[in-house]
Amino acid sequence: MKPLLPLLTPLVFMAGFSAQAATSVLTADAYLDVKTGKLIANPAIIIEDNRILQIGKQGQLAIPADARVQSLPGITLLPGLMDMHVHLSSNAEDNFLEAQNYSVPLQTVIAVSNARKTLEAGFTTVRNLGADGYSVIGVMEGINRGDIVGPRIWAAGHSISITGGHCDDNFSAPERHATSGGVADGPWAVREKVRENIKYGANTIKICVTGGVFSKGTKVGIQQYTLEEMKAAAEEAHMRGMVIAAHAHGTSGIKDAIRAGIDSIEHCSFMDEEAIQLALKHGTYLSCDIYNTEYTLAYGAANGVPEENINKEKQVSQAQRDSFRKAVKAGANMVFGSDAAIYPHGDNGKQFSRMVTFGMTPLQAIQAATINSAELMKQQDIGQIREGFLADIVGVKGNPLDNISLLEKVSFVMKDGRIYKQA
Repeated sequence: MKPLLPLLTPLVFMAGFSAQAATSVLTADAYLDVKTGKLIANPAIIIEDNRILQIGKQGQLAIPADARVQSLPGITLLPGLMDMHVHLSSNAEDNFLEAQNYSVPLQTVIAVSNARKTLEAGFTTVRNLGADGYSVIGVMEGINRGDIVGPRIWAAGHSISITGGHCDDNFSAPERHATSGGVADGPWAVREKVRENIKYGANTIKICVTGGVFSKGTKVGIQQYTLEEMKAAAEEAHMRGMVIAAHAHGTSGIKDAIRAGIDSIEHCSFMDEEAIQLALKHGTYLSCDIYNTEYTLAYGAANGVPEENINKEKQVSQAQRDSFRKAVKAGANMVFGSDAAIYPHGDNGKQFSRMVTFGMTPLQAIQAATINSAELMKQQDIGQIREGFLADIVGVKGNPLDNISLLEKVSFVMKDGRIYKQA
């Protein structure tokens, strides 16, 4: 069902207004200019269709006579938040080993549910880095068609992996000959897999260049793709106009992924000074999921996560946070990437406080989830409340620069000029 745009009177709202007004207006206590860090008091924001037409002061801006006005007293507005690393088709709460055998249709249903939760949490844009059977690509298309509710999605399709590496199916018995859809060995096979993902609707690419926490039989610090293979993936993705991400925990894999020209490094657990300097030199973006370790160590065993994987999480948790702190201090490009599915969807905002705890200012954490993420994805009309930009706007009660935890409880969500949540 398409969202309803709330009007000024309950009577009109209950009548079921569903067609989008040509012009609407938001008023609030303030909005945050994420570029300058300034709070602008008493704004009036005129929205035409799905774009911000004009921004001014309440009482000073000429409001069109036919505009529908939404007043939000006590609310601070921000650009719609962006999470650059999610897995909508998986649930942290499900039994880990049973979930390995979920069908693609079931994963698609799960993704539909999680897309709504993510949007209602204030994340109007996400990057889905890996899902079976093009399930999330289908959800992305359904959202774009207006059939279902969810954030704007960049979906990678299958994560590209070596045989037996992180992102392959290593949990099935050998006689089943199970192989994940993204397996590719050698530069030309990697290029072919990038092309295959794009053929079936992917609008971003992910390659797994080191071992990982939640795979069987891989070591998180060990590199699993050669520099030559990584270059093939990056060149193929860029030739097709795609942004490419590299799952990379280990130091050597991180460095080679940067040298290969990959746009963002995911996880970034074991970064030395050379790795950080390479990221600075190449302008590479770093996406460090520093909240989810708390959920895994608290609830992973109860959710059926094997001891091998729990132990690997213990290996990376503090190292990853140390790497995050060093990268922030060095001034590296940082984006917000939570790895949602390792913890429950909808709790994405809990990572903001950890980003502040481990070295960011509140403004830097917000910028990671707005303008920095927009820059990574090469988008010039999202990530700011600005005239001409898409009307992706969220609101919280109070000032998030004083209390970053407010972003855990977003009370207003607008995407593409439509209201999906309000207190």
